[in-house]
Amino acid sequence: MSEATFPGCVPVLTDDHVVLRAHRAEDLARIVEQCRDPESQRWTTVPRPYGVEDGRSFLAFVEGAWNDPDGPRYWAVTDAADPEQRYLGTVDLRPGPGGDAAETGYGLHPEGRGNGLMAASLRLTARWWFERSGSRVHWRAMRGNFDSWRVAWACGFRHHGTQPGVLEDADGGPAKDAWLASLGPHDAMEPQAPWCEAPVLEVPGEPRLRLRPWRDEDVDALEPRDQPDHHMPARGVLDADTFPDWLMTRREKMSLGTALSWCIADADTDRTLGEVLLFVQEGTLDDDTAELGYQVLPSARRRGVATAAARAAVEHAFGPRADGGLGLRRLVAQTAEDNRPSNRVLDALRFDIWGRESAADVLPDGRTVESLHWELLRH
Repeated sequence: MSEATFPGCVPVLTDDHVVLRAHRAEDLARIVEQCRDPESQRWTTVPRPYGVEDGRSFLAFVEGAWNDPDGPRYWAVTDAADPEQRYLGTVDLRPGPGGDAAETGYGLHPEGRGNGLMAASLRLTARWWFERSGSRVHWRAMRGNFDSWRVAWACGFRHHGTQPGVLEDADGGPAKDAWLASLGPHDAMEPQAPWCEAPVLEVPGEPRLRLRPWRDEDVDALEPRDQPDHHMPARGVLDADTFPDWLMTRREKMSLGTALSWCIADADTDRTLGEVLLFVQEGTLDDDTAELGYQVLPSARRRGVATAAARAAVEHAFGPRADGGLGLRRLVAQTAEDNRPSNRVLDALRFDIWGRESAADVLPDGRTVESLHWELLRH
């Protein structure tokens, strides 16, 4: 068999974790299984339903692509520890116009997930591309595909933001938003920012609280907003109608290392009572300063919930990184002058006012209120 044609032309790429090889006819059944998997169908545009003929067409496409000198490059992902090199997924590089940059795509069979196989595969293919003078590898995925973003994040890709309405919806619905990221030839193939995960924090004393990660079903506990508009930006308020996008944004910011958001829950019933978060406007939570924010649902107020939850968040923020804390040096906060409940929380936590903005907000009746700037240093 000539090495100039498929499969002889496919370079085998390997490290201690994975082997990337040419696709084989015997991969067909597992390709079909992968493409019928609910997660694959949720985040990709594979045909619905996906049948054996679809799998055969894919294998024929891969062969033709390798036989084209300028075509896209597809590898089968296998576990380096598996002597049979059973198919566990596919990773690809698709050169763009001019051939200097390429876009990557990848997917795993359910049996291959959760073991770091795809991150290892992506590093191997990116190195292969850069060794051939490739200038950049681009990644694009549907907004909300955190599993795909975690692979790219682990490999050092830098997130460039969201492009609205550019991805086809396989079920014929409105076009989907896409996340964009890329990797350059001199970038370190390791995370460039923290991925923040909210640890469960049991809050001692009364009220009995637990700070925990948010869940989709927490929307059921939300109540109508009742505070003045200038007390908190509308996009940040917990509201049942906007909760799915609110939660997506919170999770997105956490994956970029710019925020850490907890659900404040009743320790006995686990019912949602509000939110406490740490965030930055610039940089990441790897820096030494962050901002504190909090909000409590109307039915949970006047019980010390905000103060107790915020105190736990402050302790986590100032806790040594070696012990699981953020190791921050300074916390700041901003409130409206007339937001007396929020100001009492910061007073209780011994924040100091370091600045005031005159007439920062104009109220419906024409009156103006100051904006207060607070800070707390780690002692």
